[in-house]
Amino acid sequence: MKYKWILPMTGVLLFIGCATVPITGRKQLNLANEGEMMALANTAYGSFLEENQALPPNDPSTIQVRTVGEKLAVAATKFLNENDASNRVANYEWRFNVVNDPTVNAWCMPGGKVVVYTGILPVTQDDAGLAVVMGHEIAHAIARHGNERMSEGMTLQFGGALLETAMGENPTVVKNIFLQSVGIGSQLGMLKFSRNHETEADKMGLVFMAMAGYDPREAPKFWERMSANGGAAPPEFLSTHPSDATRIEGLNNYMPQALKYYKPAQN
Repeated sequence: MKYKWILPMTGVLLFIGCATVPITGRKQLNLANEGEMMALANTAYGSFLEENQALPPNDPSTIQVRTVGEKLAVAATKFLNENDASNRVANYEWRFNVVNDPTVNAWCMPGGKVVVYTGILPVTQDDAGLAVVMGHEIAHAIARHGNERMSEGMTLQFGGALLETAMGENPTVVKNIFLQSVGIGSQLGMLKFSRNHETEADKMGLVFMAMAGYDPREAPKFWERMSANGGAAPPEFLSTHPSDATRIEGLNNYMPQALKYYKPAQN
């Protein structure tokens, strides 16, 4: 086997790759180096914006997304600093852009690279609704869910090879695994995050938006709108981020915890 020399290292990687997700406390396995993940994100983000029509900085939608995004970034960083998890956003360089695309979608890459599609804005309706979406996607990045999925993909394709080694052997395959891991670039659309990942992103997103001054009680309302918007053929964002009774129930169950962080913004 081409990568048989790497297999004995798996036990070591399993040990050094363990981390704890903020808020939920779940142990996770991250075999990919986060710095390398952010380097891949920088390249992929630049390529995406070159290939897609980003709205100009003075567009009202861009202004709204960047205003909400910056507040969420400050809140998330504050929460992590206060809970001994500041390494989660070490070297993050936040960027927020809006692309002119009717797809109901949004995502955040490692390192804080965010894109919101214009197609989701009619569903978010206002700043609070937008904070639900962006808080959820930012949470995926901070929780390093993409890293977990990248680790799984690397294990399947390269038998547990280190990211740097795999890049030297087959960079095209590695880049495709990365894009699918963070939710873009797949011909089949975004792959579903696991139930654990979605639950974590929901909880973390509620806390981040609450700390940023947005009422977390708007989250269930947003997902109800998403469900109604889906109809018989759910949009891409809905199909990969299930908006069902179970999810809304979970949000409502966690709401008392989230509300502890909520202080309405002063006018």
